[in-house]
Amino acid sequence: MSEGKDCGGGDALSNGIKKHRTSLPSPMFSRNDFSIWSILRKCIGMELSKITMPVIFNEPLSFLQRLTEYMEHTYLIHKASSFSDSVERMQCVAAFAVSAVASQWERTGKPFNPLLGETYELVRDDLGFRLISEQVSHHPPISAFHAEGLNNDFIFHGSIYPKLKFWGKSVEAEPKGTITLELLEHSEAYTWTNPTCCVHNIIVGKLWIEQYGNVEITNHKTGDKCVLNFKPCGLFGKELHKVEGYIQDKSKKKLCALYGKWTECLYSVDPATFDAYKKNDKKNTEEKKNSKQMSSSEESDEMPMPDSESVSVIPGSALLWRIAPRPPNSAQMYNFTSFAMVLNEVDKGMESVIPKTDCRLRPDIRAMENGEIDQASEEKKRLEEKQRAARKNRSKSEEDWKTRWFHQGPNPYNGAQDWLYSGSYWDRNYFNLPDIY
Repeated sequence: MSEGKDCGGGDALSNGIKKHRTSLPSPMFSRNDFSIWSILRKCIGMELSKITMPVIFNEPLSFLQRLTEYMEHTYLIHKASSFSDSVERMQCVAAFAVSAVASQWERTGKPFNPLLGETYELVRDDLGFRLISEQVSHHPPISAFHAEGLNNDFIFHGSIYPKLKFWGKSVEAEPKGTITLELLEHSEAYTWTNPTCCVHNIIVGKLWIEQYGNVEITNHKTGDKCVLNFKPCGLFGKELHKVEGYIQDKSKKKLCALYGKWTECLYSVDPATFDAYKKNDKKNTEEKKNSKQMSSSEESDEMPMPDSESVSVIPGSALLWRIAPRPPNSAQMYNFTSFAMVLNEVDKGMESVIPKTDCRLRPDIRAMENGEIDQASEEKKRLEEKQRAARKNRSKSEEDWKTRWFHQGPNPYNGAQDWLYSGSYWDRNYFNLPDIY
């Protein structure tokens, strides 16, 4: 394999910074010979968390690892902390919230459902954070995470319940749960929820992804809000991947406009300039429409081609965030970003340090990453049966499952039900852990 260098643990050092792998041990399998329809036709309108899917439709990561991809652009949090102006901080937080979903572009493989009690940790000295996550509930599936800046400059935490629905041609994932970012130097907290993600064409044709819905980010100290609209692609794909909105103060006065694409970049501009540009753009579209006399047929599920790949930059705009290009071998590697490539790697010294519940030690994901698809399938089945048996035993003895690193409680800023970090994970004292693998 030409890109196969550096596939194991990336424990070499380059300028004192740990070098990470740039490839998976094995490229992905073709899914062309498999029909997802044969499984899903029984499930229209049902919730998908209860359906067992063949391993071929997975990617070799647990959902706990997939969640960790929120942290890819941590530099935006550090940048937010560095500003003394609260609007500039909100711009960076908004850019971070948009960047957190950018890695989902073209990621049509399904992450493995975490087992109850599964954990995942990631320490990135180069990016300045460490994160711990735990699967805290199985029905409904809830994943809790807690990240902190290595310089004690921020805390980022949340719990996500990805509610999946199947609509015939598409699967919709609504990520229920609050996300909280605390900028400790400014004693500020921001909360928001992520947009809905939809995978189209799951029966036939090319799979494609869109995100839509409103994301409202609240600064609980100043009362400022940023309301972002992730636009559905609409007829003819004009709005594909677009995101736009405003930062407003507590009296709803617009302080700043934001626009871009969640797959690409985010800009800020003066709200009056933005509104004038939008008005003009709308007028041009109307004129085009009238001259073309479009016939609006039934909405298609085919992937629309956006007008142009990039965003039209309004004069006077400032760039807040731009996506890093995917590595050249990404298409053979489940469309992973460079950051995702690293999530399941195990260093030589790591196995003796991480708890036995860490998903790097999960045999079905490891087998899939190594290209052993039959073994991955057998292990996945074995682990699911083991989990069912453990649940049966607990119900017989009327014993409740106890989470290890998180506890349920109200979010301290918006009062919503949340899972909060209980502390002490990094003391590395891992006794009485469940045997889940």
